[in-house]
Amino acid sequence: MALTFQVDPPVTPALRDGILRLWTDVSNAGGSVGFVPPVTPEVIRPELVKHFVAMAEGRTRLLAGFDADGNVAATAFFTFNTHRLMTHWVWLYTVMVHPGHQGKGYGRDLLAAAADAARGFGGIEAIRLTCRGGGGLERFYESCGYKEVGRVPGAIRVAPGDDRDDVHLLLPLG
Repeated sequence: MALTFQVDPPVTPALRDGILRLWTDVSNAGGSVGFVPPVTPEVIRPELVKHFVAMAEGRTRLLAGFDADGNVAATAFFTFNTHRLMTHWVWLYTVMVHPGHQGKGYGRDLLAAAADAARGFGGIEAIRLTCRGGGGLERFYESCGYKEVGRVPGAIRVAPGDDRDDVHLLLPLG
């Protein structure tokens, strides 16, 4: 069963708690979404609040994927550029699919829905994202049409002696 995607779903307690559970589960499964396991919802909550504040201020929009039971199973957050010379592209952050749903093509579905959503924002010509190197994510994004456009060696320190590249990717929407 495919996920159902919604741009800017109402921020309810159920959505908030669903994203918090998703982010915690993805992080603890080793996902590269800003944390290193083990992590608790209490550690993640301040970052989620920052996302919600940016949404309330109109700087960020949410794409949420819901499974057949209505649970949050995937997310991606769009952040708009405020610099007048860069308003033609958006950043994609916190791209996640629940570990229990991985391997079903939902990551590809999420990225396709993100591209469709960005096209609907008006004036957006590309999506940029970054990922943590060393886990094969760049190959996945490239298989979805993204192109590596930059790499900062050792920019992400996940643990002492374990530095990873910060990989920059771009998806032209034209």
